[in-house]
Amino acid sequence: MKARVNLLALLSLTLAAAACDSSRLTWGDGNSIIVTMRPDLWTEVQDDVYSNLETTTYTVRDEKNFTVTYADPSDEDWRNLRRFRVMLVVGRADDWFMQDVLGKLKDPEPGVHEVERVWSQDQSVTVVLLPEEGEADFLRDRLPALHDRFDEGFRVYTFRRMFQTGPDTALAGTLRRNFGFELTVPNVYDWEDRDSVFIFRNDNPDPSELIRQVAVTWAAPLPEGLQGEDLVEWRTRLSESHYTNAQVTDVRQVTGRPFDHRGRPAYEVSGRWSNPSELGWPAGGTYIARGIPCPEQDRMYLLDAWLYAPGREHYEYVIQLNYVLDTFRCGANLASTP
Repeated sequence: MKARVNLLALLSLTLAAAACDSSRLTWGDGNSIIVTMRPDLWTEVQDDVYSNLETTTYTVRDEKNFTVTYADPSDEDWRNLRRFRVMLVVGRADDWFMQDVLGKLKDPEPGVHEVERVWSQDQSVTVVLLPEEGEADFLRDRLPALHDRFDEGFRVYTFRRMFQTGPDTALAGTLRRNFGFELTVPNVYDWEDRDSVFIFRNDNPDPSELIRQVAVTWAAPLPEGLQGEDLVEWRTRLSESHYTNAQVTDVRQVTGRPFDHRGRPAYEVSGRWSNPSELGWPAGGTYIARGIPCPEQDRMYLLDAWLYAPGREHYEYVIQLNYVLDTFRCGANLASTP
């Protein structure tokens, strides 16, 4: 039932677009995986495929990183579904539906292979070529690594979509020369400086539908022992004084971790934010706050990224915000920036 519901939803999108489509156009998002194999094998392994590939990440809720849809290669819908962006094709060399992918394999031995543009232009096909015996166990053993492959591919897909308009290298240079730090955002972001609080914002297509924002500020002299509670309090004060609406950080849903940022011991907290109740209208989303020390400047930087995306999946946008945060440089790290 689960696979069939997914299939019907995908088909509705496919058939709606088919009227104005050329035969090589690719359908689907980067986190929708069409899985194809013989029905008897699918019956045996489907629970393992779902549990390994449909992992979740907590954003404002437990959100599936990928949606898996099974497509029976003998079904009449297969000709359309095989044109989706991300495919997992599993079979033996003598399975009839494997013939198109076998012709693209350099080394057609049992194992995991990657090919592109099999049935449509902008397509990535992961092939699991099965041995003649022990098919189910052979596939099960490779499912964790397959998840990692799909996750890496989705991150590349997200990065490319994010920077379709190009990185704002001119802004990065201005920040480096005039303010002592660097951050790289896509060209579609607006920015402003509010008394040493720098706001970078993308609210396209409409702020009522989607907002991605990153704020950068600092404390000096460099404080010692900054931890999760301090970062939560700091971002709350920042939102109260510099955001359009103050944000309430849900302290019951805070995840914290130390991490290495370009050779510096940094700390990160993430979780949910919401509007204060007195505003009279509900809003909320995901945030990521990082405290990064810069001893050369005697500063502790706060980077606060947050997302407002009602009715949308958050995972792709959270990856985007993490990419932006990872571009931050200060002090000695600026010397390696061209």
